[in-house]
Amino acid sequence: MFNKLSILLVCAIGISVFSNPVLAQKAGQNQQNKSKYTISGKVTDEATGQVLQGATIYITETKKGIVTNDKGQFQIQLAAGNYIIEVSYIGYTINTKNITISNNLELNVALNHTAVESTNVTVTSFLRATSSRRTPTPINIIKKEDLLKGSGTNLIDALSNTPGVSQLSTGPAISKPIIRGLGYNRVMVLNDGVKQEGQQWGDEHGIEIDEYNVSRIEVLKVPASIIYGSEALSGVINIVSNVPVAEGAIRGNVFSNYQSNNKLQGYHFDLAGNNKGFVWGVNASSKRASDYQNKYDGYVYNSKFNELDGGAYAGIEKDWGYSHFFVSQFNQKLGMIEGARDFQGNFTKDQAVHGFVKDEVIQVPTTNADFTGSDPAIPYQHIIHTKYTLDNNIKWGEGRLKANVAYQRNERMEYGNALQPNEKSLYFDLGTLNYSFQYLLPEKNNWKHTIGVNGMQQENKNKGAEVLIPEYKTNELGLFFFTQKRISELTMSGGARIDKKGVEFNNAQGLQSKDFGDIAGSFGMTYEANKEWVFKFNVARGYRAPNMSELGSNGAHEGTNRYEYGNLNLKSEKSLQFDLGTEWSNEHVSFTGNVFYNMVSGYIYYQKLINALGSDSIINKDGQKFFAFAYEQQNANLYGAECNLDFHPHPLDGLHIENTLSYVRGTFNHAVDNSNNLPTIPPFRWLTEIKYEFGDAKTNNKNNYISLQLDNVSSQNNPFTGYHTETETPGYTLVNVGMGTHIKHNGKQVCSLTLVAQNLGDVAYQNHLSRLKYTDQNMSTGRMGVYNMGRNFSFKLNVPLVFD
Repeated sequence: MFNKLSILLVCAIGISVFSNPVLAQKAGQNQQNKSKYTISGKVTDEATGQVLQGATIYITETKKGIVTNDKGQFQIQLAAGNYIIEVSYIGYTINTKNITISNNLELNVALNHTAVESTNVTVTSFLRATSSRRTPTPINIIKKEDLLKGSGTNLIDALSNTPGVSQLSTGPAISKPIIRGLGYNRVMVLNDGVKQEGQQWGDEHGIEIDEYNVSRIEVLKVPASIIYGSEALSGVINIVSNVPVAEGAIRGNVFSNYQSNNKLQGYHFDLAGNNKGFVWGVNASSKRASDYQNKYDGYVYNSKFNELDGGAYAGIEKDWGYSHFFVSQFNQKLGMIEGARDFQGNFTKDQAVHGFVKDEVIQVPTTNADFTGSDPAIPYQHIIHTKYTLDNNIKWGEGRLKANVAYQRNERMEYGNALQPNEKSLYFDLGTLNYSFQYLLPEKNNWKHTIGVNGMQQENKNKGAEVLIPEYKTNELGLFFFTQKRISELTMSGGARIDKKGVEFNNAQGLQSKDFGDIAGSFGMTYEANKEWVFKFNVARGYRAPNMSELGSNGAHEGTNRYEYGNLNLKSEKSLQFDLGTEWSNEHVSFTGNVFYNMVSGYIYYQKLINALGSDSIINKDGQKFFAFAYEQQNANLYGAECNLDFHPHPLDGLHIENTLSYVRGTFNHAVDNSNNLPTIPPFRWLTEIKYEFGDAKTNNKNNYISLQLDNVSSQNNPFTGYHTETETPGYTLVNVGMGTHIKHNGKQVCSLTLVAQNLGDVAYQNHLSRLKYTDQNMSTGRMGVYNMGRNFSFKLNVPLVFD
């Protein structure tokens, strides 16, 4: 273990960065004063030439920006160097510009809302602002406006239309991301630059982030261990919640959402300001939903949930950089769907009976009153996730130092005893200290170097009546180097990382410890053949240390017939993935295609144990029998492809015909219980959307759209059937319809309205990655498990607040 080393490292760098920002300012002050230049220009509507008052000019790297005045004009000062500037306005596509500042510059930008979108800016791949066109790794960027047009019941549900991304769900409130067939803690989720730490290993654990307070999401679909360490084996989902507004602006939103199927009511408020470099912001959200329904199950008992979230930030932004402090809390109560039914097909519930001799719990049929309200019944879980983050970007000499330190506490409480409803059957109390320091060396001769150190200290305590995994402490520390070189149309990038992780836990055998260490590397190339064609290649090696469930579990896994044993002999999973991609676009057509092959060494799974007589090993616990399982590992392979074609036929530029295809196949090298298929592999999916955007720029009603989407999901005929884990799942087609509008008055945005009809045909279906598919059989119909949500209408109203 290396507790003292990591603590000293955090303290030493932290003191030097946080206690002396003035020194950082002085270190480069003379050079800054000599080399600051003015960028000025005008932002207009491409179609009409009308000036756009209130458009935002934003520099991602420095989080510095400004808004246009009533004449559409702007002016901002920057030091000499290379920058990526984003110009945006509500209802228009973002325009991205790569500029080099060596003198005063005039920059006029025309925005449109019908043509193919221009290149986006990403920070996830390289830790510094980079054009997505020059990034060799496949990445998808989802903006806030895209999320407003969806109808998801949680954040990952809203992301599931992204090619290569699917969700492992347990009802409408719990979804876990799956990237190219790999999930759980093989996918890293970042929130405002901080690794989100809950209990990623569990089936019934979501990501615990406020869905309504999201500005943009970047989905990186390659092993990213080189920058982010263990658990970035299959990719990274970077969720950006808070983006400070431009100088001189006070902006916010009031948002509401109603969904018909489960009577969901969602509300959100946020407001942020920037006064001469002092930035601040506040936000609050609320969601309440009753039980959802479908035509086979009727109302699904105990699928209700409620959620209350909030946060705030404050900071300073000066020529030397910025320093921001964030605080947030996610607070959710949600029912756990068991799917138990009587012989008439009615869902049943636990009811406590207090007798003269003893108290007991019996199963009784549910009534109509049980499906209303948003307060879940037993069993349910209560999650509180609190986070404090200090984020800094400081001019240090000719380069920049990024420093991020965060503490988060994840409390997961499960209530499952009807006789003692206030008893916490399970209570995981997880505290995590995250730290990350990177130095971005100045760009010279088209070289961009980054060196960094990041790590984590973590402690989990069990405070409930039952124990599934032992209490533990972990320490992680990693060092990395990353570089990027541009030679004319060719951009190359790559680097390496070395990591150390220690785990200490107290189980039935006493205090035990385990150390893991590994290396990661990557190399990629992007070739811009011309303005239309881009070719990409990337190879990356990632890894994942075993989680605590895999190492130390010793108990019955609720909701299954398994008694699970951890395995201290497990090694780290290692991944070597090859990606090949291309992009082609012109004024009216864009195409993106990616193929990948991923070799996973030491893929961890569980297998049934055999006793000395050669038959199944069975554990008798409290009068209930469980099959014994233990975690093992072997090599596996995954391969697949994604492509997207977006067509805007001329002269109907407002017409979008978009097709998105995703395919992944995963196999073990050797069959496990006569099955060589990996678990949790989504079937082939084909999304087709026809959207028409229209409106008159001279009227107050513009940027209208209507859309029709066909969601075609094929049968999954290659499930992991070992130990009766999965079954085949038939395919289905869902019809989704959407419409929306932006309303303006006197040139200013008043509100946006969105209506989405999801599963318009009320199709009864089961997603292959829905865990509810494996709940109890409905004895009256013979159907296994619970089905997904039926027809659902979602209505959203967003009112922007502008006080510039």
